[in-house]
Amino acid sequence: MKFEITGKLTKQIDEMRYLTVDNAWRYRSILRYFYMQYEKMKYWLYKEDIFEALKENDEFKAYTMDMCRQDLDVLLSWKNLSAIQDTAKVATVEEFKNKQFRYQLSEYSVEIERLTLRLENLFVESASLEPTLLERLREELKKLPQVAKQGEKEVGSWWSSLNSDFKRLNQNYQDYIRDLYSIKAEEMMKTKEFMIFKDKFIEYLRDFVKGLQNHANAIEHILKNLNAADIDRVLKKAIAYEVSIPRIDAEIDEVGISENIVGRWDSLNAWFLGSKGNESEAAKLMDITNDIIRKITRYASQISESRNNAINRKEEYRKLAELFDQCRDIKEAHQLSSMSFGIFQMKHIKSDHFRETESINSQIFEESPGVLALKPRVRGYQEKAQRTTIRSNREKKEAMRNRIRLERQIEEKTMENYVIDYCIDFASLPVIERHVRTTLLKWLSKGIGADKKGKTEDGRVFQVELPKERNRRCVLRCEDGNLEMPAYVIRFLDNTKESENERA
Repeated sequence: MKFEITGKLTKQIDEMRYLTVDNAWRYRSILRYFYMQYEKMKYWLYKEDIFEALKENDEFKAYTMDMCRQDLDVLLSWKNLSAIQDTAKVATVEEFKNKQFRYQLSEYSVEIERLTLRLENLFVESASLEPTLLERLREELKKLPQVAKQGEKEVGSWWSSLNSDFKRLNQNYQDYIRDLYSIKAEEMMKTKEFMIFKDKFIEYLRDFVKGLQNHANAIEHILKNLNAADIDRVLKKAIAYEVSIPRIDAEIDEVGISENIVGRWDSLNAWFLGSKGNESEAAKLMDITNDIIRKITRYASQISESRNNAINRKEEYRKLAELFDQCRDIKEAHQLSSMSFGIFQMKHIKSDHFRETESINSQIFEESPGVLALKPRVRGYQEKAQRTTIRSNREKKEAMRNRIRLERQIEEKTMENYVIDYCIDFASLPVIERHVRTTLLKWLSKGIGADKKGKTEDGRVFQVELPKERNRRCVLRCEDGNLEMPAYVIRFLDNTKESENERA
């Protein structure tokens, strides 16, 4: 027989990537915990459950909730996990935005984890919602007080039957609900062909809801009234029976078997009674099923409404065609067309024109017209530039030059009054005006550099001398206040002034 290479064989299996990447130790730990809970029939987990379980190990001491969320997102992208947003208890928009998800191990991941642990292959049944499984669970749980008095073998058989029914119930409803929430199902519900079996489908779901209501309430009542001693005896006998089964290829782990059986019983209780303040899985399943029924009904109503609108529009077009046929000439047909369909290719012009009134009842003909300048919408268009003459400011410049020259002459005469023997001693200055203080501090800032030299506005070169006593200070008294500062001395190096041409 010829060896045939198909697309499935050459396709990369993304679900296996978590085994070989850099953070494989984190991803494998997360999926192993999912698988352990899966074996206990606890299929849906919150990120808080995973984070708390990982933090109990030394390897995850530095692990944070953000890292956990990122790891779960990566595993979702690789299809190792599937997620459903839990909106049952959402009361605000902010809570809806936070997107509290419940995560479930995908079938591929279950098979991969079983492969790594050398366990049996997954047995997948066709998905369905059958209330008979709930009825069987109810009957089996009724027998628990009598089973507690029987031997280990009988208890083991009863426990195996109970777990088999519970496992099938979980797998069937999860697969069925997942299929109904798939994109393919959403698209199918929007088609007209769906109307053919819509009623039968809704009846099927409603029968399941009725069975779930009857049997789930009865099972809840049974579980609440069971004797704790009977439960303990049954679990111990079931553990003893599992331990007594000979196993050739594996060492018997009594602790692991005990945790598995107790965990399955806790999951069964949580499924019908809830745990840690969380809503029971039975109640969630009922809400999900009712939501699907509402969705199907809504889609069916939309399809029916669309069909009715099409029928009504068809009659309208037929009547309109008769009216056009009765027109005497093309002009009358044009008038009928304008009344029926309006103006074709109408141009809507909008602007920010100022209105004289804000009344919504004002007619366009009652308001004054506005002017709207239209510009060509072509590439490279530029508005025409207006020519302007260059004005001569010679007179203004000359007047400004004379004013500045006069101000400098006045400033020079004022500053000369404070120069004694080519020096200005800050410690010996009298009370000075504000503009004099500004000029002196400006000169001081120019000559306080490395070479201690500067030049005034009229071209005189000066040198700033530090006080002979390093800590000597003085008070510069001004009309608007006093300034404490080091006792600097400004010494002019010559008594000549540069000419205007030299300064320019």
